[in-house]
Amino acid sequence: MHISLPPGTDSVTIYYATSPEASGLQWLQPEQTAGKKHPFLFSQSQSIHARSWIPLQDSPGIRFTYDARIEAPAGLTALMSAREHKHEGTTHSFVMDLPVPAYLTALAIGELQSAEVGPRTRIYAEPPVLAAAAHEFEDTERLIQTVERLYGAYRWGRYDLLILPPSFPFGGMENPCLTFVTPTVIAGDKSLVSLISHELAHSWSGNLVTNATWRDFWLNEGFTTYLENRIQEEVYGLEQALMEQVLDRRDLEKELLEFPPPDQILHIDLTGRDPDEGCTHIPYIKGALFLRLMEQTFGRSAFDDFLRRYFDHFAFQSVTTAEALAYLRAELFAHFPDKAAAVPVDEWVTHPGLPLSAPHAHSPQLEKIAQGAGPSHNWKTQEWLEFLQTRPCPISLLTMAALDAQWRLTNSGNYEILAEWLGLAIETNYAPAFPKLRAFLHEVGRTRMLRHLYADMMKTPAGQTLARGIYATARSGYHPMAQTVVDKILSTSKPR
Repeated sequence: MHISLPPGTDSVTIYYATSPEASGLQWLQPEQTAGKKHPFLFSQSQSIHARSWIPLQDSPGIRFTYDARIEAPAGLTALMSAREHKHEGTTHSFVMDLPVPAYLTALAIGELQSAEVGPRTRIYAEPPVLAAAAHEFEDTERLIQTVERLYGAYRWGRYDLLILPPSFPFGGMENPCLTFVTPTVIAGDKSLVSLISHELAHSWSGNLVTNATWRDFWLNEGFTTYLENRIQEEVYGLEQALMEQVLDRRDLEKELLEFPPPDQILHIDLTGRDPDEGCTHIPYIKGALFLRLMEQTFGRSAFDDFLRRYFDHFAFQSVTTAEALAYLRAELFAHFPDKAAAVPVDEWVTHPGLPLSAPHAHSPQLEKIAQGAGPSHNWKTQEWLEFLQTRPCPISLLTMAALDAQWRLTNSGNYEILAEWLGLAIETNYAPAFPKLRAFLHEVGRTRMLRHLYADMMKTPAGQTLARGIYATARSGYHPMAQTVVDKILSTSKPR
C-alpha cells in the first residue's frame, strides 16, 4: 500500500479482515483438539505467512515492536509472542517492546490451562495434556541457565511453552517468549527434549540475531542446531548429544541424495521461489556441522567466546551471510590464521554437497545397535530409531510380526518411534499396521512425518491408492502449509 500522509501526520489506521483460508492461521474444530469441547486457533507466520493475517512488511530484514488487543470467546485463553500480557474479562492485551521480524508474530486461542515449571517458564496446554507436558519439560530452567552460561543472558524475560494440538505442522516454533510445541515430542522419558533446546537456542540465534533474508536461513538454523546439541550435552550428557548427531547426519546424507546441487548450498538462491522450499535439513544440519568444524579447529573455548561476541555485536539486528562471514573472519579467523586455513568457508557456504572436512560423530551405544545388539525396555527414542533405520533389508513379514508381537510397536505411544515403524510397515506391506497408519495420518499434522509417510506410500501402485484414500479424508485437518507439501507429493510421485 502507498499512503500519502498530510503534513504533521505520522500514523495511519488500517481496517482489514483475513480470509478464512489465510495460510498463516489454522482454525480447528472441537473434535480436532484434546479436550473435544471448544475450537482452537493458532498462527504459523514463518516464512512469509504473517502477511496473510496482518498487513505488514513481511521480511526478516525488517524488525518492529507491537501491541495488540485480542477479544477471545468466554472460557478461552488468548496468547501472543509478547513480553507483557494482561486480561480483563474476555479482552487480552499484549505488548512486545523489543524489535522482532514479522515471522515471529504469533497468536493462539483455545481452552488452555497452565503450570509453572520454573521462575520464568510456564507450560500452557489443553487440560488433558498439561500434566504430561509439565513433567516432560520440567528441566526448562536448567536449559536456559545452560545457554546463559555459554552465550550470555537471556534477554526476553519469560520463556513459556504452548503445547498445541497435533495438527501443528512443525516440531516447534521459536516465537519470542512463547515457543509453540507439537505434542508429538512428549515421549515420557525426555528423550525428545532436544526440540525444546533447539527452540530455546533460537532466543540467541534467530530471534536475537536474525537472518536478513531467507537466503541466509542457515544463520538461524545452523547456529541453532549447533547450540541445541551443546545444550543437550551439558544437561543430558555426551552420549545423548552424540546419538543425536549421528541420526542428524544420516538424515542429512539421505536428503542430499534427494535434492539437486543448487538446493544443497547453505547460501541457497531462492529467487522467485517460496522461501518455505529452503526449509530442509541442509541449513540445519549442514550449517551445524560447519560450526562444529570450527569448534574442533579453534577449540571449544575460543569458539564459544566468538559466539558470545557475535550475539552481542548483532543483538536485535538482521544480518546477511556476507556480514556474518566478515565478522567471523575478523573476530575469529584473524586471531588464528594457521588454524583458519583448515576451514574452507567458501566450500561450506556456496558449494553443494557435504565437504570432506565435515566432522563425523561416533556414538558407542548406537554402534552396538548397528552391529546387532537387540532391543531393550530401557532404550531411548534415539536407540529405537537406530535399530529401525539400520535393519537389514529386505525385512520379512515374519520379522515384522515378531517385532510387533514382542515390542508392540504398532501401538507405541512415542510418535517418533511410531512414525519410523509405520514407514517400515509401508515398505514391507505389513498390513496389520495400516489401521494405525490411517489413524496416525488423521491425527498428526507434523509436516516432516507427513512427508515421510506419504512419500513412502506413493512408491507403489497399491501404496498410491492407500495414500489417496487416507488423504481424501485427512487433508482438511492439516495446516495449509502441510497441505501444500502433501499435495505436491501426491501429484508428482511415481511408483517404482
